[in-house]
Amino acid sequence: MGLDEVAQKPHERLMGWLAADMEAVNLMIRDRMASEHAPRIPQVTAHLVEAGGKRLRPLLTLAAARLCGYAGPYHIHLAATVEFIHTATLLHDDVVDESAQRRGRPTANLLWDNKSSVLVGDYLFARSFQLMTETGSMRVMEILSNASATIAEGEVLQLTAAQDLATTEAIYLQVVRGKTAALFSAATEVGGVIAGADPAQVQALFTYGDALGIAFQIADDLLDYGGTSAAIGKNVGDDFRERKLTLPVIKAVARATPEERAFWTRTIAKGQQVEGDLEQAMAIMARHGAMEAARADANAWAARAREAIATLPDHPIRGMLSDIADYVVSRIN
Repeated sequence: MGLDEVAQKPHERLMGWLAADMEAVNLMIRDRMASEHAPRIPQVTAHLVEAGGKRLRPLLTLAAARLCGYAGPYHIHLAATVEFIHTATLLHDDVVDESAQRRGRPTANLLWDNKSSVLVGDYLFARSFQLMTETGSMRVMEILSNASATIAEGEVLQLTAAQDLATTEAIYLQVVRGKTAALFSAATEVGGVIAGADPAQVQALFTYGDALGIAFQIADDLLDYGGTSAAIGKNVGDDFRERKLTLPVIKAVARATPEERAFWTRTIAKGQQVEGDLEQAMAIMARHGAMEAARADANAWAARAREAIATLPDHPIRGMLSDIADYVVSRIN
């Protein structure tokens, strides 16, 4: 292994390994986001798709298919489908959250408007369903359509759970499984299905994607309180300002003194925030070891992801997938 390979992040090594497949996915995305009648569709889509995201979800689909020995053309369709579903949810998310920044750039709703973001998101969802039907696999369509419903359900659940101090870790996990892990697990599972892998291998890929997605989201939630704007592609403290009950806050609320509970009620439940509240929130979380506890949970989910694929074929891709599970939590360790 050369020095360059050591220096590369695991998803970059995987991207290198699957470069030809990924180029085919990018070509398909560009081709399918075109619109003869509504030029705003490719404008808005290109702003997000070409913003330099890690393309982790389509990469996982390609990796799962190749790991299971797939040699056909349809993993490309599925990877593009997964990226379209993901991009559609981001467009809708930014409207719901009234976000101004995504991947370090102004959001589409800021550059255009909310109407464009919502309608182009709808178009991409519809495009994703057109793409997945081209595989001719009912099982693939079942997995991806179920994931799309779960994502939407998770987003709605988050609306009601976000500012409710009664939200438990179990409800948080349900939200995360919806808004993040559902697409990770669908991305890996359909790769195995299209490759004709046996049920145990498909289940292992599903479990890997589910655990990876949960670890990824918990790490993201932690970075919101302890990362840098450059690292997370949005502003530090956005979750607090948006009154989102993420895992470190839920843990701190569960252990709160009456005085601390009054603070959480004012800032999160009622949204009455003043200068210095973010720093106080972080101090309360530190007092109760909430960040450390959430970090331990993220690491446990990453370990579960690694264990899930240990039985899959011995292949360089399997090693890279295992390293990705380590990498998503390395940002917080």
